[in-house]
Formats: sequence, structure tokens, C-alpha cells
Amino acid sequence: MNAYDSGRMAELLAQEGYEAAARPDEADLVLLNTCHIREKAAEKVYSELGRLRPLKERRRAEGRGMQIAVAGCVAQAEGEEMARRAPAVDVVVGPQSYHRLPALLARARRAKDAAGAVVATEFPPESKFDRLPPPGSPRAAGHKAGTATPVAFLSVQEGCDKFCTFCVVPYTRGAEASRPAAAVLAEARGLIAAGAREIVLLGQNVNAWHGEGPDGRAWSLARLIRALAAIDGLCRIRYTTSHPRDMTDDLIRAHGELPQLMPWLHLPVQSGSDRVLKAMNRRHRAGDYLRLVENIRARRPDIALSGDFIVGFPGESAGDFAATLALVREVGYASAFSFKYSPRPGTPAAGAAEQLPEAVKSERLARLQALLEDQRRAFNRASVGRRLEVLLEKPGRRPGQLVGRSPYLQAVHIEAAAERLGSVAAVTLTAALAHSMAGVLDHAAAP
Repeated sequence: MNAYDSGRMAELLAQEGYEAAARPDEADLVLLNTCHIREKAAEKVYSELGRLRPLKERRRAEGRGMQIAVAGCVAQAEGEEMARRAPAVDVVVGPQSYHRLPALLARARRAKDAAGAVVATEFPPESKFDRLPPPGSPRAAGHKAGTATPVAFLSVQEGCDKFCTFCVVPYTRGAEASRPAAAVLAEARGLIAAGAREIVLLGQNVNAWHGEGPDGRAWSLARLIRALAAIDGLCRIRYTTSHPRDMTDDLIRAHGELPQLMPWLHLPVQSGSDRVLKAMNRRHRAGDYLRLVENIRARRPDIALSGDFIVGFPGESAGDFAATLALVREVGYASAFSFKYSPRPGTPAAGAAEQLPEAVKSERLARLQALLEDQRRAFNRASVGRRLEVLLEKPGRRPGQLVGRSPYLQAVHIEAAAERLGSVAAVTLTAALAHSMAGVLDHAAAP
């Protein structure tokens, strides 16, 4: 979502004459788009601002101005406190107001001699989606704004109504809002015309999407995906992040029926302990999750699962943690994200009495990550020798090397001509490396 939002802000700024700078010391504007999910991510923002402050002062001494803007969820959550704590910041703008960024920068320039930053963290009555500019170049997955890529992010849903006790999203992103299907399909067609071969549908709780369809009725995410799959030129569809409670039967059927819907699913569970899940207000239990995984695999046996895990949640016992390890062993993940519990201000769990010592959280995280890493490596080793379709996304580190993604989201390195960029190639995987796969182009299948 942040990558998508960064791309849209870059498009807004391009309309004002901005273009990407190669380095911060060349920039008239430095924009930090932030995440507030965990304390470490929030603190990195202030560390970065500390590095930028002397650069801004040096440019000012040289007669060159620099504005610094902080956008996203840290900005939304901290607002005036950020303006006080980081005086080098000119604009603080929450994710619901980023469409106002050019006007906010202009206002800050007019008030450059006044103390304090311009702060915009209110929730406007209209949806952010109502204020999106016309789609421009594809938003690159992990690339610089404006860089051509065959993979494009497309935001369809924002906010969350689940109110997990550890999560700040309902407070920083607001209530769930779904974009109308017609707007999503129109943007998708524009992205495909600009060169996208794969579209990643985004949302804080993306499978809760229930936008209005062109027929005036509410559509499900599965129906939207089917409409996207019918667009000529779109080879691949993914979506993230999903919630187990919104994994509906029609969406599961779509995984078994649509070749464009990739066999990769990020399905966070957070814990394998029913007691901890209840304390988290996750609204599902370990057995529900396991039955859901069984149903998904019945429809798509080869699907690669990814997950999210939090260890050291307040009150988590050794037995609770053992239940998480047991669930991981039963599911078998191709990849996963795991974190120590981090109290976020304003969330119910932050005030819980049974906060665990940092050493206990660290030890449990190390054990969980070792298990997840073993599963990731095993999944990749089992892929060696398979012939898979790989979407070639970008040049590799070595001359003559290209990097792409398998249907299971594995990074794959092959030797191929640059002209193959943006194409889907048949590749035989030859080795499982530390963080990627090696492969060779199947020349018999090449055009």
C-alpha cells in the first residue's frame, strides 16, 4: 500500500513540475512515506529525519531550498508531536490527505518563516479513492517511481473494521472503504496499456472488498478478479493482504478456476493459540484457520502459503507459543513474516498488564524464524527441476542476467537477453540459492 501511495504522490507532484532526484542532496523535496505497524519502523523515520536535517541546513546555507514532508501512518498517528520532535519537517500529511500534498507544500513555502510544520491528519468526509488523480505510469513493485515494470500495484480497498487489539490500522487508515469496480477496471486497463503484465490488488484487508459493480450491485473480490482476468494482456493477478474471516467460498473457487490468479496466498494467522487469538480479537481460532487452509488446498493443491506471526503477545505462555510452532508445522509455509510484539500507542494490547520481557520475545522469535526458514528452503529445494512460467521483471546484478518471479513469488535469476524483459518465459529451475532460485530459459518454448 505504501508503495502504491508513493507512486500516486509522485504522479501528483509530477503535475507540479517535480521529477525524481538521484540523491537526497539534489532534491528540492524529500518525501518519507511511513508505516506505523511496529515501533522499529516508526523510530527509523526519526533516524532518517536526523540524517536529513544537516543536509537541509547545508542546502539552505548554499542558497538552495529543501522541503521535507512526512506522509503515511506515522504522520497520521503522531501529527503535531512529529512537528515538535522533528523541526526540520515542513509538512506532515496522513494517508487520507495525500491528494492535498501539492497544496500543503505550497502553503509551507508561503509560511517558511513561521514556526512549525503544516500538519494535515484529519479524516476528510470523502473517500481517498474519490480524490485519486487519473492513472499514470504503473506503480512499480519495489522500484523507483516512474520506472517501467511489468508488475503494477492497484489499490482497491483501504482501512479495516476488524480492530485487532495490537493493530493501529483502524486508527491511522480509518474504516474499510472499497473502490467501485468500474474505477478499478479502468485503472487496470490503463496499467496494462502502459506495459503491466501482472497486477497486485492491494488493501489493508483486501478480501473484504465489496465495491459497487457496473451493474449497480455489490461485487465480491472474487467477482472483481474474474472481471480483471477477462482483460486482454493481463497474465497474472495477486492480492494482499487478506484476512481469514473474509476468505469466502467464491474466492477459494477462483483460485482453482482462474489460471491468471497466481497460486500464492498471503493469509496471516498471527498465532496458533486460541487463547492468544481471542486476546488479539482475531475472530478466528486455530482450527478455523487449518480448515480454511485445507479447503484452499483442495481447490488448488499446489498453492504456496505465506503468513504473518506475532510472538510475545501480552500474556503469551510457553504453551501458547508451542501451539504456534505446531500450527506452522502443520501448515507448511513457502514464506512468512514474523515479528516480536510491539506495543502501539492507543491500541488495547499496549495497556495490557502481562507484557513479556524482551529477552523472552527475542528467544521465541528466533525459534519461530528458524522453523519458517527451514520451510522456505524446503519449498524452494522441492522446486528444483520444475519448469515454471517466470515473469521477467528487471535486469539482474550481472551483465546478461534477468530477474523475475515464479507463480509462487520466488525470485528467479536467468541468463537472457534484455529484450525478454516484461515477457513470461518458460524456465527450468536449476538451484535453490540463499534468497532466490537459479534457472535456465527453455529455448524450445521461446518465441
